[in-house]
Amino acid sequence: MIGYAFCGSFCTLSASLAVLEKLINEGAEVQPIMSERAFTTDTRFWRADEFSQRVESLCGRSIIHTVESAEPLGPKMPLDSLIIAPCTGNTLAKISRGITDSAVTMAAKAHLRCDRPLLIALATNDGLSQNLGSIAALVTRRSVYFVPMRQDDPKGKPHSLVADMTLLPECFRFMGEQRQMRPLFLEPK
Repeated sequence: MIGYAFCGSFCTLSASLAVLEKLINEGAEVQPIMSERAFTTDTRFWRADEFSQRVESLCGRSIIHTVESAEPLGPKMPLDSLIIAPCTGNTLAKISRGITDSAVTMAAKAHLRCDRPLLIALATNDGLSQNLGSIAALVTRRSVYFVPMRQDDPKGKPHSLVADMTLLPECFRFMGEQRQMRPLFLEPK
């Protein structure tokens, strides 16, 4: 069983949903997880209830969206692997420091305490500033892998990084071989 978690980088939810659908079409069994913000916030990209219904329909399971419901994902309800796509800089910083105040951070903590593989598809406006230390802390940690990322708008948002979601399925296979896909930082498009 794969855990697939969504955080509140709302502009990347559609790209992530396409990857989730591809994984399911390839036969993956998926437990959906959402941060409370992603689960409840209506945006210009998606209405929260519409997005949640789409995810539950694809996965055939209810979304885990509270800290309490995510806690058993370690030893009691183990996942084979966990994907966080998109992972916001806020969530990344919390995971790197062991803070568990959302369903996604609790799922990551519960999962990593058993040394199971975690794949992060980052989407943050602060990747090359405030969140660079969090990337460095996690890229060297056992069982943590990243989807290669790039600056999405080097002039308008010079510190922004976003994972190339199209590489996620291939990164998932690399993770299964305990390898990090390289290069980690891609040229801007």
